[in-house]
Amino acid sequence: MKVYEKAPAKINLSLDVLRKREDGFHEVEMIMTMVDLADRLEMEELPRDTIIISSQAGYIPLDEKNLAFQAAKLIKDRYDVRKGVYIHLDKKIPVAAGLAGGSSDAAATLRGLNRLWGLGISEDELCTLGAELGSDVPFCVTGGTAIARGRGEKLERINNPPQCWVILAKPPINVSTADVYGKLRASELKQHPSTAAMLSAISSGSFPGIISNLGNVLETVTLQYYPEVLQLKQIMQRLGADGVLMSGSGPTVFGLVSKEAKVSRIYNGLRGFCKEVYVVRMLT
Repeated sequence: MKVYEKAPAKINLSLDVLRKREDGFHEVEMIMTMVDLADRLEMEELPRDTIIISSQAGYIPLDEKNLAFQAAKLIKDRYDVRKGVYIHLDKKIPVAAGLAGGSSDAAATLRGLNRLWGLGISEDELCTLGAELGSDVPFCVTGGTAIARGRGEKLERINNPPQCWVILAKPPINVSTADVYGKLRASELKQHPSTAAMLSAISSGSFPGIISNLGNVLETVTLQYYPEVLQLKQIMQRLGADGVLMSGSGPTVFGLVSKEAKVSRIYNGLRGFCKEVYVVRMLT
């Protein structure tokens, strides 16, 4: 038997950091949604007790460093599964890009193995498991659109935003999320995005309201240390995207576009500056 799972990328429509917590994590409040750029996972049971991962992408680890491997090991250990699994990972989401590709792969692995082995684990339980693997994994388990609080694991499902085009551009650099949070001084932040205003815009289906409330406090760090990201934002704005923001800790920048007529011009203009440019839709 084989099972197949789709692992979509996420973007942050707003990302606020409220404070640094006593446990070393940061208290966040962010609104995330998924876009139709996705990895695809194929899972097949093996008779011997082992985990094997393969991928067409030559740049990702296929051992314990891979979040899908960690998810498989966690579910086997926690539910005493003595069978093995072969996972093929068809990688499309850029790595270390602020799009939660690894977290989405882990979430897809949890969902897929739950089905493959008939474990009957509830979605809430899968989210709790996912939180052990990473802050974005619980959101990736449920998908849709949500406000995430705590360190990202406390989720409140909300309406999906109105449909639009999403143009993603990743410069040829990798950014460490841990490094960005390490350099952030949450107590010194002078401006914070309004989660309430973004929620109101989404609830009323107001595309202009969403555009005017885009915000990500991690830009204060990433744009300072990686000028390529700032340049990419400026290019995308100049080319006519309605709203432009860095996703997560970067370096991927996304532009929201309501009119299809603008899309090809922005895409072609960006391709002159970086190779990894994607045109997708909100996954609503």
